[in-house]
Amino acid sequence: MDLKQYFEKTRGMGVLSTAGEDGKVNAAVYARPHVLEDGSLAFIMRDRLTHHNLQSNSRAAYLFREDGGGYKGLRLHLTKTLEESGTDRVKDLCRRCKIDNKPDAVRFLVVFKIDQELPLIGAGNSPDYPVETG
Repeated sequence: MDLKQYFEKTRGMGVLSTAGEDGKVNAAVYARPHVLEDGSLAFIMRDRLTHHNLQSNSRAAYLFREDGGGYKGLRLHLTKTLEESGTDRVKDLCRRCKIDNKPDAVRFLVVFKIDQELPLIGAGNSPDYPVETG
């Protein structure tokens, strides 16, 4: 699937889930990710619990449910590969934040590689997640 085109055209709601080093899980509503040239995903985030968890545990899951009723969408298993703050790329990619107007609002660009892509419902064709029967 062409994720860049998918996330540019498809409206819906996303949830990014992380866990800290203590194993406590957090889930937060996040906008559609930015799909970078190399196919990795990037999210702009503030220094809150999701960002804090990613400092000690680089793994995350992103669930995206498409608008329009039913259960269409994606689940993506992710691993953090890069983080930056205060760069031109953060300013360029930030859709809703006006960083120049809010100098105290630090934003982080957190980049992830996609480890696995699954449909919203079901296991897909994944050997890591076999379909349960019976």
